[in-house]
Amino acid sequence: MSIHSKARRNAGKRRARTAGETEAAPIEPHADLRDRQGELLGGIVRREGEWTLGLGGKIVGDTHSAARALAILRRAAALHEREGTQVRLSCSATLRRAAEREAAEQGLSFEQFERRLAEEMAAAAANRH
Repeated sequence: MSIHSKARRNAGKRRARTAGETEAAPIEPHADLRDRQGELLGGIVRREGEWTLGLGGKIVGDTHSAARALAILRRAAALHEREGTQVRLSCSATLRRAAEREAAEQGLSFEQFERRLAEEMAAAAANRH
């Protein structure tokens, strides 16, 4: 490689950086909810420090709370099961540890956090009607 071609390549990289073009942060999948046929019903990914929850092919929210995202996805799994759809929820150890740590910081087990969130959601729903 000649000195000139290296200089041109580096100049292009510098222009890209100064033009504000940055590389997108990677999306890390951490949980997925699938039906018996393997169809994706929901999931959780992490990007730039936020957990993103998707259900039914749509993003339903972003949060810094791993416990909240996981509890909502588990709630969706339970709803599918009650409606007769067999589902499989898989979750990364990273997400599970983050959710448990967050609940522990509030003096709760993850299951207690999950119950409390369900109660809050039910109360909020009752207040809307």
